[in-house]
Amino acid sequence: MTSIYEYPNLLKGSKEQKINESFLFNDMKIKFLLFLFSFSLFVTNAQEKPQQLKILSYNLRFGELASLEELAEFIKKENPDVVALQEVDVRTYRDRTPKQNGKDFITELAYHTGMLGVYGKTIPYMRGYYGIGILSKYPLSSFERIYLPKTTHCKEQRAVLVADVEFKEGEYFTFASTHLDYTNTQERQIQVKKLNEVLLNKTYPVIIAGDFNGRPDAIEIADGMSQWKQVCNTDPTIPAKKPKNKIDYIFVYPKDKWEIIENATYLIQLSDHLPISSVVEMK
Repeated sequence: MTSIYEYPNLLKGSKEQKINESFLFNDMKIKFLLFLFSFSLFVTNAQEKPQQLKILSYNLRFGELASLEELAEFIKKENPDVVALQEVDVRTYRDRTPKQNGKDFITELAYHTGMLGVYGKTIPYMRGYYGIGILSKYPLSSFERIYLPKTTHCKEQRAVLVADVEFKEGEYFTFASTHLDYTNTQERQIQVKKLNEVLLNKTYPVIIAGDFNGRPDAIEIADGMSQWKQVCNTDPTIPAKKPKNKIDYIFVYPKDKWEIIENATYLIQLSDHLPISSVVEMK
């Protein structure tokens, strides 16, 4: 029988092997823990990255100057997350737009863009309806049309269409489309006051876009929308061929919840208005 004392190198080698295995195990353990830590940081950063949204607003002029397919092609090309639409016909029969007669604008635009659509009638018109709409990439958990105040001087009823948009599972923002009166500033001031009453107390961050029919220095914009952050640029939006005045806007609330990434006014002749867009980051 061989004694371990006769082969001291065997014992030494065995200890060294165990020590090396221990070091190897610890090294792998450390590397694995570092991997888990790095991965958790990556996941956390990905989860905490602010949400970017592209908003588009467009007064369609009830399709007088372009087909629904052309309008949808433009919207689809710009790839917005949400769209506020004004002067939207549904099943009307206008003499000046015979190619659009009987068409459901919001349903067809939703179909051609692959987006979800909701509609808010403001007035019955020419055997159909005339109003405002919203297109969204994301599901809408709720929506409502709210009529704005109308005095005897106002020629037609105005409204705001409000929707809660679920952009992530269980996470929302409120999006509104509106079209204010064109006849006088006093009417618009009353309507903006109503917009603020409706929207400034919402649970979720708010975006409103549309045709306000007021210039930037008008009381209804400069004062009436002072609690909001304007995220569109200051380029004129009407008339489309030779734009002189800005009356189309995108606003967000609360101001410190949003950051402007970029914005644009598009020089295209599909309506008497130019469409506008803003890319914003929700903090």
